[in-house]
Amino acid sequence: MTLLKLKVTPIDQSATLKERTYKALKAAIEQMNIYHKDAQLRLDEREMSRQFGISRTPLREALARLEHEGLVRTYPRRGVFLLRKSKLEILDMITLWAALESMAARLITLEASDAEIGTLRELVGKYEDREVPANLDEYSDANIEFHQRILKLSKCKILEDTAAELFMHVRAIRARTIGEDDRAVRSVVDHSHIIKALEARDTERAEALVREHTLNLRAHVERYLDLSMDDDDGDDNAADTQGAA
Repeated sequence: MTLLKLKVTPIDQSATLKERTYKALKAAIEQMNIYHKDAQLRLDEREMSRQFGISRTPLREALARLEHEGLVRTYPRRGVFLLRKSKLEILDMITLWAALESMAARLITLEASDAEIGTLRELVGKYEDREVPANLDEYSDANIEFHQRILKLSKCKILEDTAAELFMHVRAIRARTIGEDDRAVRSVVDHSHIIKALEARDTERAEALVREHTLNLRAHVERYLDLSMDDDDGDDNAADTQGAA
């Protein structure tokens, strides 16, 4: 079995090395689908040090900071592991995301320009005439960007900042589940309806459609997602979650 690993790039040795190491490592973690069945949750300090092109001292400082933020945890005699949320925590996160994104949709109908709303159609319009997206990975990325852009177009910074705290986990769950149970096909249809409501400045409908779209993800996760099975593949995949998964 090939495990999914962090994709990191070398860090420029500069006066802000500690901060740059922290940001680069956090970015790598946020881009990794930690809920993929084959995700490697154990972090190899020696390998990361080699990949980043730095000593282990700034790397350990970055890991300590990320542990304080709840993204990783150090286990004695086992190492450092990425932390998944429990299934209950994920469901709560998706519920909150539904509230935030539906409010963003409401604000878009009131604040965004026609050109700004048009960027949503540019992003996903090419998938509307297909029964199934030809490249599921490509569509998964477009799907995630669609939801990020809705938040951005709300022009409400505190709303964006709050959603950013959930983004890594919601993004990973969307990526993991997009190929299940015809979700990609239904996603394309939902996006089309959402865009039409936004273009029509139909505030109540746009808000309701976005909320329903995300709550459908929650229902799918509640019914089908089983994280416990993913943690039986060996020590590298067996880090405890925050709560019972």
